Amino acid sequence: MSDPVNSTILLLDIEKYSERDDVEQAYLRRMLYDLTDRTLLAAGIDETRRRRADRGDSVMELIDANCSVIALLRALLTEVPAQLHGQNRRASASAQMRLRGVVASGYVAVDRLDGWVGSDLNHACRLLDAELLRTALREHPGDFALCVSDPVYRGVVRHSHVGVPAEEFRSITVDSKNGPLAAWLHGPLPGEHPIPASRRLETPSAPGVAPQSPAKEFDFGGATVIGGVFGGTNHGIGGGTFSGDIHLGDGGWGNRR
Repeated sequence: MSDPVNSTILLLDIEKYSERDDVEQAYLRRMLYDLTDRTLLAAGIDETRRRRADRGDSVMELIDANCSVIALLRALLTEVPAQLHGQNRRASASAQMRLRGVVASGYVAVDRLDGWVGSDLNHACRLLDAELLRTALREHPGDFALCVSDPVYRGVVRHSHVGVPAEEFRSITVDSKNGPLAAWLHGPLPGEHPIPASRRLETPSAPGVAPQSPAKEFDFGGATVIGGVFGGTNHGIGGGTFSGDIHLGDGGWGNRR
């Protein structure tokens, strides 16, 4: 067995792979390999700087520790969702692919049977198989759920490099045979619901200030007024739409004709 070498560990797994027939599984494996190769090339990681193990419905990559983990994460957060979206738009329902992914780091040795050995690798595999990550993918609006190990988060993600926003990761704890494992999930936790898009543009009220009521609509001889400011004497209001807060000059009883 070789001496353990420090590596970045990338795991990608196809959701509901065993529910497909042989033809669909073969297609999905080709798609997974192609997607993985393109993603790693986008991160500047060529074949000479990584080693692959085939696990049927998943792929495992040992990546040279000198390769940029930031570039890898950036590619996973951008390239993988985009590629999956493009592939799934063209595929039938039975051939669509959704993925769980894990990025970890640690020491891994390779034995004479080309088997990979290391507790850090075991921990990464348990994160990949965790029910929490499976549930996160089921609830995810997209096709990819990513988890990173605690060392990867603390060493890289928490610094919020360009394209890897730390605020988008949530702390999780995964049960395993060897006790709880700390990790970080990208995106909402299972059961969390993001703020609807229709509400994201609202500006919250200042502390102690009640939120404003929706503008009221008034009709003045054919002119529709949604809010608006009118003071003093006004003549010939008719037609058109006015917006803003409504204030009628002189308490609403001034000179009106």
